[in-house]
Amino acid sequence: MTQPFGSYQSELYLAGLGGQAPEFTTNVAALDESARLSMDGGAFGYVAGGAGNEATVRANRAAFDQWRIVPRMLRDATNRDLSTTVLGTTMPAPVMLAPVGVQSIIHPDGELATARAAAELGVPMVLSTASSHTIEEVAEASGEGPRWFQLYWPNDPEVCVSILERAAAAGFTTLVVTLDTWTLAWRPRDLDRSYLPFIRGIGTAIPFSDPVFRAGLAQSPEEDPTAAVLKWVPMFTGTDKSWSQLPFLREHWDGPIVLKGIQHVDDARLAVEAGMDGVIVSNHGGRQVDGAVASLDVLPEIVAAVGQDLAVLFDSGVRTGADVVKALALGAEAVLIGRSFAYGLSHGGQSGVRHVLRSLLADTDLTMALSAQRSVAELSPDLLRRNG
Repeated sequence: MTQPFGSYQSELYLAGLGGQAPEFTTNVAALDESARLSMDGGAFGYVAGGAGNEATVRANRAAFDQWRIVPRMLRDATNRDLSTTVLGTTMPAPVMLAPVGVQSIIHPDGELATARAAAELGVPMVLSTASSHTIEEVAEASGEGPRWFQLYWPNDPEVCVSILERAAAAGFTTLVVTLDTWTLAWRPRDLDRSYLPFIRGIGTAIPFSDPVFRAGLAQSPEEDPTAAVLKWVPMFTGTDKSWSQLPFLREHWDGPIVLKGIQHVDDARLAVEAGMDGVIVSNHGGRQVDGAVASLDVLPEIVAAVGQDLAVLFDSGVRTGADVVKALALGAEAVLIGRSFAYGLSHGGQSGVRHVLRSLLADTDLTMALSAQRSVAELSPDLLRRNG
């Protein structure tokens, strides 16, 4: 059996004998405090902020506190297996890196550092369309690591197809289509600083390197970046799509397709009817609709409605190993983390992301061990009790 993720705990304690402590906290839930000091103010506000009064951000966290783990004893949980397979992707644990765009505002290496750290641990990375580096560059950085591609669906069909073809050619196996961000929400933290990376040409590496997009410009993005930005921004924002348009994506993508941003059980059923392969129960980490329902609150009903028909994944609010275990026990096949690894990126690039991932995986492993859960398959709602 491979060394358990929880062994990272022993590694850190043993390093202490030589006077060495971690460069930053192992408490993934507390990373925002130190990240505030390591990041530019605009960049930190962009990553940490949410829509409106950020009620949904708070609700996502509060929802986890409504559930409590009830540990069992004497169940021979010395050896554990956290591995799983989701839509054909083998994972050492049911944890993935959510699509976070414009990572160069966090660290100069951006998505390249994240891809390398994820590949080291075999954790799947979902690359955002709003990447600071090209599809091909991130694929090279990922090496043999598993990777999915997230699409902000361009209004230009030819550009869309070109981007999809590039992602498939670069070895991205699963398409994640974000539905909830076809226009930006009212985000006061960004508005108060007049801070939006895209209009500064940040997070545009994928379209700016795309041959079809470039062919539609009078001058290249290198020659006239402002004109390129003004063409791209309305191409991927400002127009809501419809369920009837999903066959277009199926026509141009051979692998699994997952819809991200599902919060209503009826939308989950429509995803089944549309022949989709999975959904991600998500409210974009509270960044799109202020006052929206917490994602964890709707996860059980969506799992009950469609869990037999497609893969149900989860994000929004995951910070700790206990959070991971709770979401899995409520039926998610895997969880995605976003802000946490972004904060790790700000602290140390590739090594920072690796530390955050190892900390979260160790916390998850030890939480399962001490709850007497020997595998992901054993997790069920019976492990939990509703608080109050």
